[in-house]
Amino acid sequence: MTDILLDTGALLGFLGPSFAAAAVGGRLTVRSLGPWYAGLRKPTWTPSGARIGFIWTVLYLLMALAAWSLWREIGFASPIPWIAYVVQLALNVAWSALFFGLRNLRAAFAEILALWAAILVTLVTFAAVAPLAGLLLLPYLVWVAIAGTLNLKVWRMNLDVAGPRSVSA
Repeated sequence: MTDILLDTGALLGFLGPSFAAAAVGGRLTVRSLGPWYAGLRKPTWTPSGARIGFIWTVLYLLMALAAWSLWREIGFASPIPWIAYVVQLALNVAWSALFFGLRNLRAAFAEILALWAAILVTLVTFAAVAPLAGLLLLPYLVWVAIAGTLNLKVWRMNLDVAGPRSVSA
């Protein structure tokens, strides 16, 4: 019974930071939706806001499950995977701040490249210890590659609006 309570508590402990990052990113995103985002030219394959929201919800859940899975294998014995995990979460939030908060599409694209690399490092360090944990991060890595491609395309489609640095309201 104690093991079940510990496991459940740990899972809730990993869901917290994951969905805290989601909440901060979501808040930045929602504040920028409206005329600014609607006015951007976007490729025809841009997913709807509802689809993007659903995808990110699943990905944040998978991030928490990956961290929980790693914790079940090694606890906090090795700091490297945990540092990688925290870095990718911070970069995840930073992208929303750059793209939606500052409306700097170029900086957001550069940042999403760093995010993708951080996710890859996290995936590899998790998989080295707990293969399932690494596997759970694979959809996140794939989605951020797609989101990065979309970010690049939106930035390039809107260069004439406000120059190469950003698109303003």
